[in-house]
Amino acid sequence: MLNSTLCYLERGDEYLMLHRIKKKHDLNRDKWIGVGGKCEEGESPEDCVLRETREETGLTLTDYRYRGLVTFVSDQAPTEYMHLFTASSWTGAPVPCGEGELAWIKKTALRSLPMWAGDSIFLDLLEAGGPFFSLKLQYRGETLEGAWLDGRPLTV
Repeated sequence: MLNSTLCYLERGDEYLMLHRIKKKHDLNRDKWIGVGGKCEEGESPEDCVLRETREETGLTLTDYRYRGLVTFVSDQAPTEYMHLFTASSWTGAPVPCGEGELAWIKKTALRSLPMWAGDSIFLDLLEAGGPFFSLKLQYRGETLEGAWLDGRPLTV
């Protein structure tokens, strides 16, 4: 099992998004996602989100919140526990990212961009401002076959 983080930096009505276009063998190739990555040995989710955000953006988070746990089950990759964060404050200046192009995207325009189907579910949960959640997403290839919120099935 793999642990990872994903963070959506919020600036008003925009998120800082990463268009994954630079790595050849990238499961997220051509998709728009938040910033983050795999947890290293001994890291907490908070340690990881701080490190990954700094590595991918050059920014140091100063105000961030752990929002949910997303369990990805796929026929093409090991099960992954993704720790989901939002951030509202940071220091530093953006730097180029080795994994793709960073861009501020209006929240209202986000769902028109190429992304995983399940991302829309957790983006809705983030934007609703609700309590901490557990979301399970089951994929066959790039097709979302099932979703469960706090153990209850959702219609996909």
